[in-house]
Parts: sequence; structure tokens; C-alpha cells
Amino acid sequence: MVECTSVTVFAAIGAAFIGFKLLTLLKTLFDTFVASGVSLKKFGAGEGAWAVVTGATDGIGKEFALQLAKKKFNVLLISRTASKLEAAAKDISEQFGVETKTFAMDFTKGDAEDFKKVGEIIDSIKVGVLVNNVGVNHDIPTPFVEEDDTIINNIIEVNIKGLMKMTKLVLPQMKANHKGLIFNMGSFAGLVPTPYLSVYSAGKAFLSTWSQALGTEVAKDGIVVEHVNTYFVVSAMSKIRKPSLLIPTAKNYVASVLSKVGVPCGANVPFTSTPYPMHGVVNWAINNLLTNQFWVTQNDNIQKDIRKRALRKREREAAARKAE
Repeated sequence: MVECTSVTVFAAIGAAFIGFKLLTLLKTLFDTFVASGVSLKKFGAGEGAWAVVTGATDGIGKEFALQLAKKKFNVLLISRTASKLEAAAKDISEQFGVETKTFAMDFTKGDAEDFKKVGEIIDSIKVGVLVNNVGVNHDIPTPFVEEDDTIINNIIEVNIKGLMKMTKLVLPQMKANHKGLIFNMGSFAGLVPTPYLSVYSAGKAFLSTWSQALGTEVAKDGIVVEHVNTYFVVSAMSKIRKPSLLIPTAKNYVASVLSKVGVPCGANVPFTSTPYPMHGVVNWAINNLLTNQFWVTQNDNIQKDIRKRALRKREREAAARKAE
């Protein structure tokens, strides 16, 4: 009788565990395919508010600038190259009839004077949205012991310090206005430790933790912090040119982000969203299937393969230059 009771208890526990996992999957599917996010009108769309976008002239950043302008935000574009900023600003103004401002700066320099000037621009406008998009990655997957110190410093300067400085510039007026939206563009490399991209991966893990802490602090002020957990997207940084089921274009990806504000989708930590549908499903799988060690090992194998191919490409390019 005791043995039969024990079997029944363990079976009930197992059924409850499986049932809970099934419920989390169903919620993920509902979030990613059905649920709607907070309206951007809450943050001043169409009411003269501005969106500040860093890394605004290429890929995801450019799409944020375009799509937020389409939603009738005025746009402050910040990136490194003045000519590309001017072209993007002109395109946005002509397409959507909104105001634009630009500021050219190199985030790797961490120049205090640059941030002071950006702060002066920000203080002269009403900021509704900040997109912390600018980022730096390793050139190729590289063991930490072999990585160039300049690359290490650049990742820390841009992905951590620059992002925090930009956030601190907009928070005072967002608090005063009792509303604001901050997108912190994250990565699956911060969800699962990624060998050979160790500094980038650690920086994105920092971003996840910091976003949760900051989001809790400012929620009472009507400010929404959204750590956007991102898998691969077609972009210059990812070096991926063709979209697939798992890899959207920047246009489709940004559209999903803007439509799912406040909806976690596949994420299971506060102030985080994995809005693109298939990314959300993968995020759920990482959280709920197999072990963390399994996923780290998978990342290790993937990055080793990418590194081998990148090194072979470098060898071919060096041979071609030598032949010239």
C-alpha cells in the first residue's frame, strides 16, 4: 500500500510538472502570435514626442528610426558617420513628415564632451522613446586570452558604459513627464553564455540584469524598460544576408518589437521580451528543455565552427593579396 501511494504521489508530481510546462508553452504561443503590446501612443506618438535612436543608420537601428517615424515620433538619430545620418534624416523627413535631428559620435571613444552635447539636445526636446541599439561585437569568435585589448575595451565602452550614459540622459525628463519607453537591445548570447564571444556575452548578461533592476526602479514613474532578447537578425553585425524562419529581416524584427511592448513572449524574467515569434519559441525551449550546460556546449560548438570558417576566409584573403 505504501509503495502504491508513493508511485501515485510521484506520478501526480510528474503530471503537475508536465502540465505546468505545457501551460508556459501555451502562454508563449499566445503572447507571440496573439497578444498585443502597449500602444506607442502612451509614450507620445503623434503628440510631438521624440524617439532617440543610437546606431541609427544601419540594420535594426535604422529600422527603428523609420518605423518610429512612421508612428509619428520625431526622431533624433545618433551614429558615427555624419553623411549617413544626414541621408537617413532626409529620407525620414520626406517619407513621414516628422522633425529630425542628428548627432555624429563614436561611442567607442566614450568622449564626455560628446555626451554633454547629446544631453543638451535631449534637454531641448520631449523624449518619449529611447532605443539603446548601438553595439560592438568581436570581429570573429576568439578565445578571450587571444582577444585584442582594443576590441575588449570597445565592447565594454559601447555596450555597457555608453548605454548607461544615454539612459541617464533621458531619465530625468521621463520621470518629470511620468512616461517613457526604453528599449535595451539584448541578445541570446546574454541568455546562454557564449564561448569565444565571452566579453560580448557577458555584456549582454549585464544588460539583462541591469534592465530588470532599472525597470523595477522606474516603473512607479510610468517608465517602461524593455530588455529585448534577440536571436539572429539579417544585419551587418550578424553578417547574415538571407532571412529564414528563425532569422527575420530587420524590418520584420523591429515591427514585432514595436507591436509587443510589455509582452514577455518567450522570456521568463521581468522587463524582458522575446517578441519575434520563432525567437520566443526558442527562448521558451532554452528555459524549459534540457540543461544550461547543454546549451552552452551547443554555443561552444557553433562558435568553434564559425571561427574555423572565418580563419579560412582570412587565409584566402591574405593569399589573394599576396598574389597581387
